[in-house]
Amino acid sequence: MDSDAATERIPPPIIGDEREMLRGFLDYHRATLAMKCDGLSDEQLREKSMPPSTLSLLGLVRHMAEVERTWFRRAINGERDLPLVWSNEGDFQVAYDASASSRSEAFDAWQAEVEHSRRIEREAESLDVIGHQPRWGEDVSLRMVMVHVLLEYARHNGHADFLREGVDGTVGA
Repeated sequence: MDSDAATERIPPPIIGDEREMLRGFLDYHRATLAMKCDGLSDEQLREKSMPPSTLSLLGLVRHMAEVERTWFRRAINGERDLPLVWSNEGDFQVAYDASASSRSEAFDAWQAEVEHSRRIEREAESLDVIGHQPRWGEDVSLRMVMVHVLLEYARHNGHADFLREGVDGTVGA
């Protein structure tokens, strides 16, 4: 998902079983975020939306690395002591501050987390595999995690649409 390369965004299946659908839509939204960042410089990727928001495209990429890590590795895979990517104190807001981050740093971390997530999902016997979300104090299924992460991407891709339009006027898709 190197955003410098042409991003291949494969449409999700319109027919398939539940797992194929969740996988397809999740990968589609992952590719959408990468596509929204295509062709932009580090400086452009760090451009913030509007005060008081500190939201930027690079901040969204960093945030989604945290989301992938938290839900797939920590909750489903049981890597409970694994720190966040950008905060040893468990502060999820740190990821949004991309002022000192580079494209390569953010995208390398995000891609690594996406690959871990894909491996964990592939190796799971079913969507009924149960993990634990310590922040909620609740057990969660892989199915719920995939839906939740998909919704996170969909929500933040909407933000990415507006951010990209603000940076260089690019809209759509």
